[in-house]
Amino acid sequence: MSRAQLTKSGFVYVISNVGSFGGCVYKIGMTRRLEPMERVFELGGASVPFPFDLHAMLYSDNAPELENALHQLFEQRRLNLVNARREFYRDVELEEIETFVRSRGLSAQFLREPEAREYRETLAKREQQLSKMAPKESEKFSDNLFPVAASQA
Repeated sequence: MSRAQLTKSGFVYVISNVGSFGGCVYKIGMTRRLEPMERVFELGGASVPFPFDLHAMLYSDNAPELENALHQLFEQRRLNLVNARREFYRDVELEEIETFVRSRGLSAQFLREPEAREYRETLAKREQQLSKMAPKESEKFSDNLFPVAASQA
């Protein structure tokens, strides 16, 4: 018998991927794995260009119920309205999730700012590439390429 069949205990995670989805989009999911970060790493695999960032990992004796309650809270902001198994929510503030979790007597550390390391490094590299491509001052056309005679102005 699997751990999932034996217990309802597990972890509800709140993750984001600003490089893939922009800000204020969170995935709220659940895992019963003994090493819950394995699930987060798995989700950041080949299907998205950047890894996910963890904002909270909430242990619960009834993780399915907590996950469902959070999903219901944000139902109107679900990103995919066709497939309910896609647990992404838009226009959500992390404080909303934290307030709800604390109202249920749970405590957890919430990480406000995503590290988004690969995304930020990509932006920096792209900026470097663009600055190398920008024309040098000596290559720019003069504003006075065709000077207008004073009598014509």
